[in-house]
Amino acid sequence: MSNPVLYNYDLDENCYKVRLLLSCLGIEAETIAVDVFPGNEHLSPAIRAMSPKGSLPVLKQGDLVLHEAEAILAWLARSQKPDKGFLPNDPDTFAHVMMWLAFSARELDVAVRARVTAMMDAPGDIDALRSGAREALRIMEDHMTRQHFDDVEYVAGARATIADIALFPSFALSRDYNIDHDAFPALRRWARAVRRIDGFITMPGIPDYH
Repeated sequence: MSNPVLYNYDLDENCYKVRLLLSCLGIEAETIAVDVFPGNEHLSPAIRAMSPKGSLPVLKQGDLVLHEAEAILAWLARSQKPDKGFLPNDPDTFAHVMMWLAFSARELDVAVRARVTAMMDAPGDIDALRSGAREALRIMEDHMTRQHFDDVEYVAGARATIADIALFPSFALSRDYNIDHDAFPALRRWARAVRRIDGFITMPGIPDYH
């Protein structure tokens, strides 16, 4: 089987999720750079033929074309290296992973937009976006506090899953739009655990918690 092809923008946190999982799975992918800013190449007909909204990342494997980071994470974890356990078979754990993937796609969208607005001068009310992102991160903080009390290290259980991969960038990169990580001790502890996952890679803007 040929290596997957990833259409990627290095500063995009959703693209980073896929790069991170690929590395943790030990999968080499061909990476095609897309000039999102300032080139707007993601809105080109070629990209929109694969991703109608022009959203990245896009992953191709043979005739299969996937867009939306959460779908790509699930496909990689299940189809490429299922023995790694990033998408568990246990129904209860699987459901919790999917619940947090939905949270990543929905509630954390405001965090993605806050960062883009702050860093790339995109339209948006940065104060409102920052407030919304902080509220979403507070939900994660409360969850990881409960997990810590139960002696559970990761979002959905004792082992890292794609839920951790999906949620990690929005917290780790939130200082880009002036969210103080000192207010989130449980997430800082969890972020250190994520960094210990075999194959972990970083990206610009992610602080070192060690």
